[in-house]
Amino acid sequence: MTQEMQTDRGWRGSPELWLDAAYEALVEKGVDGVKIMPLANALQLSRTSFYWFFKDRRQLLAALLNRWEASTTGAIVAAARDYAATETEAMLNIISTFLSDAVFDTKLELAVRAWAQQDPAVLARLQRADAARLAALRKVLEDWGHGEGDADVRARTIYLVQVGYISMRVHEPLEERLERFPKYVEIYTGKRPPAQEMERFMARIGCRSRKD
Repeated sequence: MTQEMQTDRGWRGSPELWLDAAYEALVEKGVDGVKIMPLANALQLSRTSFYWFFKDRRQLLAALLNRWEASTTGAIVAAARDYAATETEAMLNIISTFLSDAVFDTKLELAVRAWAQQDPAVLARLQRADAARLAALRKVLEDWGHGEGDADVRARTIYLVQVGYISMRVHEPLEERLERFPKYVEIYTGKRPPAQEMERFMARIGCRSRKD
């Protein structure tokens, strides 16, 4: 049996492995960098191994978009539905979503927004995601008593600020960003979170206030 045959009959990876490699290519090189042969070379697998898990490149790209939707829109919608005893706590739940790539994948969000500039179908999906995120934010605000128009403006303010952080690639110390949270919450809701609520929030995300 030849070495090529042994390789082809050996380990082919997994759907997750190929998808992870595609993810890295997308965030580092853009959608044009997501190609089967370079991915196979990076994984040290045969090109034919790819076809055990995906029909073609198009299916792989669809899987990347599904991952993006789950790790961005899904995260915002889930945070909007989290239990909160007060409106300010509800807003802290939402804006804290953007603190970590482990919750909201900012790298993937940037990559998909760039991808959307060259693919009308992706742009349409991105616009639907933006609409779904805004709807989730509006609902939270309406549930806490804001009128429809007021909730819409506040939701847009929240969302455009957070997307602005991502699009502008803002880098700031976490402590500095957290210091702004009470004022952000006040702007977004009209109410300032009490000190005890902020302390509980900081403890929940594993941070200490400066006075500690």
